[in-house]
Amino acid sequence: MAQLPPGVRFIVLFTRDQWCRAFIFVLTFLLYASFHLSRKPISIVKGELHKHCAPPNEVELNSYKEYAIQIQPVKKLSNESQCGWEPFDKNNYKQLLGALDYSFLCAYAVGMYLSGIIGERLPIRYYLTVGMLGSGLFTAMFGLGYFYNIHNLWFYMIAQIANGLVQTTGWPSVVTCIGNWFGKGRRGLIMGIWNSHTSVGNILGSLIAGYWVSTCWGLSFVVPGVIIACLGIVCFLFLIEHPKDLSCACKPSSSSKSYMNGTNKFGVHKPTLNLKETDKLQDPAMQCLLPDRENCTVPLNHNMAVNGEGGTRMSAISFIGALRIPGVIEFSLCLLFAKLVSYTFLFWLPLYITNVEHLDAKRAGDLSTLFDVGGIFGGILAGMISDRLEKRASTCGMMLLLAAPALYMFSAISKMGLEATIVMLLISGALVNGPYALITTAVSADLGTHKSLKGNARALSTVTAIIDGTGSVGAALGPLLAGLISPSGWNNVFYMLMMADACALLVSLNKTFSAIFLSYKALHVKMEISSLYCDLYILLL
Repeated sequence: MAQLPPGVRFIVLFTRDQWCRAFIFVLTFLLYASFHLSRKPISIVKGELHKHCAPPNEVELNSYKEYAIQIQPVKKLSNESQCGWEPFDKNNYKQLLGALDYSFLCAYAVGMYLSGIIGERLPIRYYLTVGMLGSGLFTAMFGLGYFYNIHNLWFYMIAQIANGLVQTTGWPSVVTCIGNWFGKGRRGLIMGIWNSHTSVGNILGSLIAGYWVSTCWGLSFVVPGVIIACLGIVCFLFLIEHPKDLSCACKPSSSSKSYMNGTNKFGVHKPTLNLKETDKLQDPAMQCLLPDRENCTVPLNHNMAVNGEGGTRMSAISFIGALRIPGVIEFSLCLLFAKLVSYTFLFWLPLYITNVEHLDAKRAGDLSTLFDVGGIFGGILAGMISDRLEKRASTCGMMLLLAAPALYMFSAISKMGLEATIVMLLISGALVNGPYALITTAVSADLGTHKSLKGNARALSTVTAIIDGTGSVGAALGPLLAGLISPSGWNNVFYMLMMADACALLVSLNKTFSAIFLSYKALHVKMEISSLYCDLYILLL
């Protein structure tokens, strides 16, 4: 018999369930990367919406505001002025650009709280598809303002608000879907790798938008809009929400024995598994993230309660119920400040590089991708450390503690040359995005499957939306504050970011100290119980 080709041997090396998980991992990675890809163009195009129009022989001034007083009025072209695209060619351009960011992020923050609750009650595939198609429409709508020569600020703000609302469908949906398929083993590392879609999307968005920004900035929005809409169609055609939809092997054995509890009319199923299946279940990576009888194999010591008629579905958790889960409020506040820093860089970094390094919009956009490259390594590193230490809050606190001096060094060293800027972009990206990535993925998954839920699998989307929605409030405030503060100098913007980082650190330390206190209290109780047992043993003797 002829030997199988290497490619076929590689295919049969993995089970169908493993191939399904790999497919869902890659598909959800691409789907949410497209969301960030469509958010990035606005930060790249800012340098084109308002150009630095100083004459070549003009002596560099301390701020654009001082320069704007000295320049003479210039004759405008049919669709743009020498200083950019109307109405962003005025002296208050930073406030106007900040308003665009704020309108998107404020709508995103408000919509996120509702998105998780709605997402728990609708099919994920349809919900996510509609959101991606809508996002593609409104992203392209912003770019159409270039082709139709639109100079009304409200047109661009409405496009941003509508886009912010429909983009809230993305995060709760993909986290719930990935949660249905992947287990608890090495959660920090797996989700750290998966969460790199954020940085990958930002990098691709920067490169795509930067390709057309200097020639036809409208295409910087239209092309990403078409991409996310096309991936929305792919989502509709191929997304598998749940392992049970394929009748995967992660169902309980059909030969399981059922014992009825006469008091409560609940059935307790104890699966009968052979030795090979038992070994497979002991692998933590095979254990489902959501402990639902319908979607996963359960350990032998795990009892599942169903009603006497065989119904197993639990009602979706309420908003107040999700807030009562220990740690949700603390990590939500921590993400608020961490995301404030991250999104300020997301929306204002290319313009900062343009002003400091005196690069054109395309080169500044390309250079800003290094911050996201650092974010990829930061997210993976945070996941690995938290898995090893088994302490999510301590890992966040450690990285936030290092992020504050890194931000100060970035503001000082970036003015010394391009090489120093590159190094600090990588370091700052890792330290700023590491805690952000950890909280939005592994921490959200931990809290969405907290033991206080008693196996309710319909909480992950709501918990994720609460945490990310609260973080999005910070994401809305960061770019707005940057737009208001930047006219007084970029150093003040960095001071604001360092203060936000310090606040995130304080919240994470509060969570860490609370965990230490509870551990100490539990240890103290155990010691008292042990002492009581010893006394009883001595009395019996």
